[in-house]
Amino acid sequence: MKNSEIIELSQEDLTARLKEEKAALNKLKFAHAVSAIENPNAIKAARKNIARIATEVSKRKNAAKSETASEA
Repeated sequence: MKNSEIIELSQEDLTARLKEEKAALNKLKFAHAVSAIENPNAIKAARKNIARIATEVSKRKNAAKSETASEA
């Protein structure tokens, strides 16, 4: 998932997508522990997607806090 796609998502979609990506990462890790998966780089890609989404979520939270602080 590209950053441009992540930025276009709403806050609710981001949190839902983050939850889905974390579940997918857990499944990948479990599958890799049981028997080697075909593409172990998929774990790395999943972690990076989670980080991208989490960064956007925190960026939006910080922006909302700074707007609230500047209004008060």
